[in-house]
Amino acid sequence: MRYEFHLDALAEYEEAAQYYAGCREGLEFRFIAAVEHAVQQIIEAPERWHILEEDIRWRLTRVFPYAVLYTIEKDYVLIIAVMHCHREPGYWRRRISN
Repeated sequence: MRYEFHLDALAEYEEAAQYYAGCREGLEFRFIAAVEHAVQQIIEAPERWHILEEDIRWRLTRVFPYAVLYTIEKDYVLIIAVMHCHREPGYWRRRISN
């Protein structure tokens, strides 16, 4: 199954990777690998992961305090957020109404 990032989700993913790049050399690569691993697991079995609310599902990343939030569309998985789990809950809801 293919996947797409909501533009805001892609932007926050890139922003988080840049943040980790500034923390320690190479840490951004570990973050990217953790998110990509979560995305790979999602596309292999999209219905496997827990429902957060309505049709929004989520998969936690390893090591980092992030979750990948997504919906299952007809032909693809739409990633609506790469969400830091300790900040502003629910900010991503405005993305699903657009």
